[in-house]
Amino acid sequence: MKITQIREKEDAEALSVLDFDLLMEKIKTETKTRPVTGLRQALHFVLPGEPCSFAGKLPKIMPAAVFGRVNGVRRMKVYNGIVELTVGPLAGKVEVELVKKKAADLPQTMFAYMGSSGNSVKIWTLFTRPDGTLPQTQEEAELFQAHAYRLAVKCYQPQIPFDIQLKEPLLEQYSRLSYDPAPFYRKNAVPFYLSQPFGMPKEMTYRERTVTEKSPLNRAVPGYAAEDALALMYEAALRKTFQSMEEGWRRNDDLQPMVVRLAENCFLSGIPEEEVVRRTIHRYYDSGQSVLVREMIGNVYQECKGFGKKGGLTKEQYLNMQTEEFMNRRYEFRYNTQMSEVEYRERCSFYFRFRPLDKRAQNSILLDAQSEGIAVWDRDVDRYLHSNRVPVYNPLEEFIFHLPNWDQKDRIAELAGRVPCDNPHWTMLFHRWFLNMVAHWRGFDKQHANSTSPLLVGAQGTRKSTFCRDLIPPELRGYYTDSIDFSRKRDAEMYLNRFALINIDEFDQVTLTQQGFLKHILQKPVVNLRKPHGSSVQELQRYASFIATSNQKDLLTDPSGSRRFICIEVKDTIDTARPIDYQQLYAQAMYEIYHGERYWFDDKDEAILTQANREFEQTPPAIQLFYHYFKAAKEDGEGEYLSPVEILDYLQKRISGLSKNSACQFISDDNPDYSRTNLVWTLYSSLIVLKSSEGSSGASASALSAIIAFERTIIILS
Repeated sequence: MKITQIREKEDAEALSVLDFDLLMEKIKTETKTRPVTGLRQALHFVLPGEPCSFAGKLPKIMPAAVFGRVNGVRRMKVYNGIVELTVGPLAGKVEVELVKKKAADLPQTMFAYMGSSGNSVKIWTLFTRPDGTLPQTQEEAELFQAHAYRLAVKCYQPQIPFDIQLKEPLLEQYSRLSYDPAPFYRKNAVPFYLSQPFGMPKEMTYRERTVTEKSPLNRAVPGYAAEDALALMYEAALRKTFQSMEEGWRRNDDLQPMVVRLAENCFLSGIPEEEVVRRTIHRYYDSGQSVLVREMIGNVYQECKGFGKKGGLTKEQYLNMQTEEFMNRRYEFRYNTQMSEVEYRERCSFYFRFRPLDKRAQNSILLDAQSEGIAVWDRDVDRYLHSNRVPVYNPLEEFIFHLPNWDQKDRIAELAGRVPCDNPHWTMLFHRWFLNMVAHWRGFDKQHANSTSPLLVGAQGTRKSTFCRDLIPPELRGYYTDSIDFSRKRDAEMYLNRFALINIDEFDQVTLTQQGFLKHILQKPVVNLRKPHGSSVQELQRYASFIATSNQKDLLTDPSGSRRFICIEVKDTIDTARPIDYQQLYAQAMYEIYHGERYWFDDKDEAILTQANREFEQTPPAIQLFYHYFKAAKEDGEGEYLSPVEILDYLQKRISGLSKNSACQFISDDNPDYSRTNLVWTLYSSLIVLKSSEGSSGASASALSAIIAFERTIIILS
């Protein structure tokens, strides 16, 4: 059996494959540098939750599958069917050996050894299909591993006297290389049989065991660090003491009446005697009275009864502390600024991903709290969830801030090269647009929008939409959409803040009346609107960039707006089969942005866009008609001067059914922006130098530019 090993060296990964026998020898015998022992010693000086630098010196071990690299992306080659369970934290070697013994009692245990931290046990167990086979594709293996992990937890947890640390059941799940001179190994372990699942398992809450708390201190303030709990309860007892003294008390007064009452309140609150002595002497230090203070407190603790039966906290304080402890113990919350809503996940459960907090979930939280005896109501839970007790989270920033260092390989150009097209500027333009998109995610430019959008034109089945979706990493796919309705203007503007990338699928379906609004939101740098249920207009950051697809080539109806699109014709099927190394792809973008690479389009770029987009512009029938009968004079002295009315009269003679009145009526009815007066003024104020297709007409070759100036009028006349 082969096992995957990954070593981290200066922001790079070295992937290798080990035989299981070699891995077991590495675990049994530590190298001369003793990296595992160094890690275990260093952990004594590391705060809980903080990373330890010694851990990075140990390679990662991935038992579930053998991995290799395809185009720089880690991909599964062979699935092993191994599920790794982590038991802990444990108190020491005695508990470690106990867990190993309990695991060995199960015939399905293949391997059990002490974890690299020294306070956990790793258990390996095998899974196969009923016919003894294993999934061959990565997609099937991911489903199989998720179900196998859940089954392994359910089978092992009742047999193990300590908690199994629940982890997301990924194929890439790893642990650090450890040292255990006496690991347990069973060569002929009995595998679990599991039929091939066809979907991810349904979420089922894992019910943790509850242990009755006997300490009055922890009952009063559960979940809080001892020092913080003692400080809070002591101050509450002191406040209650001052309130009960009739004549009041000042620092220079006699200590005895105050200390006696304080000791009584601390006794009833469940504060240990020595803690009361220490804090009282520290607060009211007098070297001559320290012995007296100790004796007074000691006598009160000897005399009183009912230790810890009555706390000094107010009802509101106690309820708030109970609520906060319950929330932190049972759930994880975060306020998603991208979604503008609270998300949650259950601790000690199979809910590994955060989900939106809906009404059903909020009611469940309330009932769970009340079932534990906490006297909270709907408003209490709602106030907590929509307060600063819930940390702020932005998925785009979270993704960007945790990118690795760029390995100097140009992955943006490689990604652009997957689109087969004849435009020689495509790679450069796509590169510029991609940097612009990432820069706006990071919030570098709040004065301008990423107003330029790639527009992929090609036949059906060329995977244009798939390519657009694949630009976003899987963990951010929730912030991609290909459904936007420009007729609902308020929702469309909200999308600028809500989504990271918007695909205008079937761009040719955008109507002429919607194109003006499309231009507006393409260049809108910020979003100013009132959120649903909000009381005021807010300025929201714009994150969204746009991309578009179409099956029709004649798309652009406004020549002045062609610079907003990077139109390319997709000649063949886009390569979407190769995996994308998203970490390095976006690391390259951030590196280039930080090092001054231009991410906006300048005049030169826009000139290239305008020229390249000519073939994608619609030629209205009226313009086609005009160029059928007229063309610009090439030399001075040729042709004749014709006014627009003369041109129209000429066309009337050649084409039946064309009249000034019908044209004017068309303008007035269907296009209110153009009145009869404007039309007449435009027609009679312009002189154009043209050449008839039947003969010469003369003047300047620049006459063609003049017709462009009132081209809109000609379009209307059609």
